[in-house]
Amino acid sequence: MTDTHDTNLPDKPVELEEDKKTAEVSEPATTETPAEVTLTDKPAESVQKLTKEEILNKLKAIAADVENAAKSEIDGLKQAFYKLHNSEQEAAKKLFVENGGAIEEFVPQADTLEEEFKNTMSVIKEKRNALNAEQEKQKELNLQIKLSIIEELKELVESPEDANKNYTEFKKLQQQWNEVKIVPQARINELWKNYQLYVEKFYDLLKLNNEFREYDFKKNLEIKNHLCEAAEKLADEADVVSAFHQLQKLHQEFRDTGPVAKELRDEIWARFKAASTTVNRRHQQHFEALKEAEQHNLDQKTVICEIIEAIDYSELTNFASWENKTQEIIALQNKWKTIGFAPQKMNVKIFERFRKACDEFFQKKGEFFKSLKEGMNGNLEKKRALCEKAEALKDSTDWKVTADKLTKLQKEWKTVGPVAKKYSDAIWKRFISACDYFFEQKNKATSSQRSVEQENLEKKKAIIEKLTAIDETMDVEEATQLVRELMKEWNGIGHVPFKEKDKIYKQYHSRIDKLFEHFNISASNKKLSNFKSSISSIQEGSPQALYRERDKLVRACENMKNELQTYENNLGFLTASSKKGNSLLTELNHKVEKLKGDIELVKQKIKVIDNSINEAE
Repeated sequence: MTDTHDTNLPDKPVELEEDKKTAEVSEPATTETPAEVTLTDKPAESVQKLTKEEILNKLKAIAADVENAAKSEIDGLKQAFYKLHNSEQEAAKKLFVENGGAIEEFVPQADTLEEEFKNTMSVIKEKRNALNAEQEKQKELNLQIKLSIIEELKELVESPEDANKNYTEFKKLQQQWNEVKIVPQARINELWKNYQLYVEKFYDLLKLNNEFREYDFKKNLEIKNHLCEAAEKLADEADVVSAFHQLQKLHQEFRDTGPVAKELRDEIWARFKAASTTVNRRHQQHFEALKEAEQHNLDQKTVICEIIEAIDYSELTNFASWENKTQEIIALQNKWKTIGFAPQKMNVKIFERFRKACDEFFQKKGEFFKSLKEGMNGNLEKKRALCEKAEALKDSTDWKVTADKLTKLQKEWKTVGPVAKKYSDAIWKRFISACDYFFEQKNKATSSQRSVEQENLEKKKAIIEKLTAIDETMDVEEATQLVRELMKEWNGIGHVPFKEKDKIYKQYHSRIDKLFEHFNISASNKKLSNFKSSISSIQEGSPQALYRERDKLVRACENMKNELQTYENNLGFLTASSKKGNSLLTELNHKVEKLKGDIELVKQKIKVIDNSINEAE
């Protein structure tokens, strides 16, 4: 309420008529939050696009002007900084593990920005604590001042004979009351009721003339109309949170303004209350939408945690399975980064749950690779021991005994598991070189076998002549049976002279291919038969040549199995709903069937090699 002194008013107030001595009544009690109440801080505007350096600079600026900074802004910057910091640490940990390090041995590098961040936050905290302490001290001081004002009002009320003379003093007390703002929250309503009680009592006792009284009401009405207009404009304020805080200040001013004419009180309050309701409704809707979005974020993050926690580690038994699952975890981590804040009371808890699940995964992965590495180291030592044994035998001239020993070493080599990739080629080359050297020397020393090889050559030439003599008009089944018998006879004949090997082999297969083609003998049978006939040629160099050929076939078989798995997975994603889809399905099915046939053929070849090795023993 403003000062009501006016030069046009009479020096001595005229007493009111009896029917105009009705006491003033207070404005209807507001249900709005008083200005002194501290509102719950909500997360500040998203700062996800800022770098750590930019966040630190913002916090330094806040540290220099703490009294004008909102707690929500500080908390938002703090969360954003640690989100970036934790992301960097996770990336460093992942790189450490991928490079072969054990997860429990990972030590995060010192972050100078984090130290500077902590120091800045400490400064902000100290200053905020000091401001809060000063504010609490000021509240207590203001409480005493307002209690003193109430006591002075009480004295004015208890001196009714001097009421007109005390009017100036009354106006000064009102102005002083309005100038004193925040007080302890617990005492607000009590102070307001006592103050309003004595203000009303003073007005009841005050014998003012109608002109003086109406002037006071008129000034108060102007102020309250202005406050109503300001509250109504807040309905168009884009920032609903800012509008809500501005409304609290308007409420405080409305309460501090004196009464208006009795017949206008309900009307002016109803107008102000209607404007307040609009602002409060927008404020409530804003935080309900924010709460709903945060709950949705929490639901998404909970699902991610459940996916990681449900991993069946018993199924992760090899490098490929761990690597595939690692890519899934990284994808979930990237998804997590795109999801906003969860509700404040759950935000830290859900992140700790997520981090715990990820840490458990990478810890178990580290343990697996550590055990795998230890196993590979053991395999490497075993293979080195086999190399040493082979190298000790390579210069022996006891051909039969030594050949048997080396053959056993080669079989033992097959039972030893894998070694690290960086050692694999070198250790194999060392072992096979020792074996090759011995068998080359053995071949040179066994030149007496040449006569036998010459006889074998003549026998194979005779078989080729028989194949050539087969009449193409012969019955298919009879011809097929004859061809198979001649092929079996060919496979039973030993080595031929090395110089003649390729020539005789080419002649034989040329004739076989023609017969197969003419009598429509299956391609798989032809390939398998050709392979069987080539076994003797493979063995001519040295027995370990068969082992090399077998390893080659095993690797080829595994590659075809992986390729088959890929095609079968792709078939699961396709439908024949379109012409193009149907064509693609047909093509994939052809490839799947062909791969299955190729895999079976390779398995038969491996079986042929195994039989040859067993017969050689």
